[in-house]
Amino acid sequence: MKVRRSLALALVLSLLAPFAVEAQTAKGLPRIGWVGNMAAPPPPVTALEGLQKGLRELGYVEGQNLLIEYRWAAGKLDRLPDLVAEVVSRKVDVLVVAGQQGLDAAKARAGATPVVLVACDPLEALLGSLARPGGNITGLTCVSSELASKRLEMLKELIPRLSRVAVLHNPGDPNKAIEIRQLDAAARVFAITIQAVALEEPERFEGAFLTMTREHAQALVTLADPFMNFHRRRIAELADRHRLPVIYGFREYVDAGGLMSYGASLSETFHRAATYVHKILKGAKPGDLPVEQPTRFELIINLKTAKALGLTIPQSLLLRADQVIE
Repeated sequence: MKVRRSLALALVLSLLAPFAVEAQTAKGLPRIGWVGNMAAPPPPVTALEGLQKGLRELGYVEGQNLLIEYRWAAGKLDRLPDLVAEVVSRKVDVLVVAGQQGLDAAKARAGATPVVLVACDPLEALLGSLARPGGNITGLTCVSSELASKRLEMLKELIPRLSRVAVLHNPGDPNKAIEIRQLDAAARVFAITIQAVALEEPERFEGAFLTMTREHAQALVTLADPFMNFHRRRIAELADRHRLPVIYGFREYVDAGGLMSYGASLSETFHRAATYVHKILKGAKPGDLPVEQPTRFELIINLKTAKALGLTIPQSLLLRADQVIE
């Protein structure tokens, strides 16, 4: 009987041994926390794909020499603080978040955990010095708001008689006010009237577009933020239905059926964010890492959408486009 018990115990220990080794190995691996504003893949999430690609190029293999804790808000941005707290409780070495809402959640619940932030609003207003942000947060900016006047100029090039443009924005993101002021300034130069349309609840999308058409908007500028990004497909569909030409900040809107976009590449920005993660894992302090700004912006045009809207894209825009979707 004693021999049988010994054999049984030995068998159990042999079965558990691989799991014990795996747990011990995993415990010693660096750990990243990813709190995404979007839904978990699928569909493809270009931001995450960019980060993963960057990490692979730096020699990281998930599950072998790196662990990633994933959490997804699925567009419900009020969940971000709790998701950040949940990830931080897993003892991550660095946390990756996006946008003003991600930053606010990190400030509220991340404690002293190093944070890599990707945001398109003026980060000097959010973090202080770009050269030396200090504290436990650094990251990258895609300076989307500073391109507002350029996007309006492109709409004017597309529609020479343009005189009234709606601006769809989320009032829950205070930084959008900066972009609206820049659009107002550019609009005066082009003799265009700006119609700001605030929207922060998904069930009000249809009403917002009815308001635009009722007030005779000839085109639309959508100000990107996590809320708008999550609903990009619905925005593109409503714009097509109401026959409104729209320019966006990211190509993901064009991939979803939007007309055109001008801005930094989200995929490339998060690809570069992997370098910040790597430096922090190697011991760098976030506050000593300068905030990186993009050096290149891409113009993407969807000819299929243009045709559906009855628009002819000027040759001047087509020649400047980085990609034309047909």
